[in-house]
Amino acid sequence: MANVRDVAAYILDKHGPMSAMKLQKLCYFAYGYHLAWEDRSLFPERFEAWANGPVAPELYALHRRRFQLNAGDITGDPAALDQGEAESVDLVLDAFIGYSAHELSAMTHQDGPWVIARQRAGVADLDRSREPLLDEDMEDFFGALVNRSAN
Repeated sequence: MANVRDVAAYILDKHGPMSAMKLQKLCYFAYGYHLAWEDRSLFPERFEAWANGPVAPELYALHRRRFQLNAGDITGDPAALDQGEAESVDLVLDAFIGYSAHELSAMTHQDGPWVIARQRAGVADLDRSREPLLDEDMEDFFGALVNRSAN
């Protein structure tokens, strides 16, 4: 299994440079869709319900105080992704790479795991939270999206 650094490095190798926020959101969508398609986690690290959307703290630690990221800026091994992981990330990139970081962020704020985690934590819109997003919520939400698009 890859880790979040490997997935981020894979994304940057394929489509960098991009903002740190866009990279975070692409990793989030890749994780969610992979969970729905493959019934397994894309990486072991978890997302938290931060004020500006879902964030993987381990990835954030690698790009903190940086706006723009280029290929090679994240220490990860793109080759660590197995075939199913790479296919999931590629499908997400095909669907979402054209969106801006702000558009992707807005998508995470509408419904779903981030909203559920923020409600569970009992925090207001701009309050800080480290509440984890649960795989069950991710699988339910992204599974419903996959089922809806299949019909």
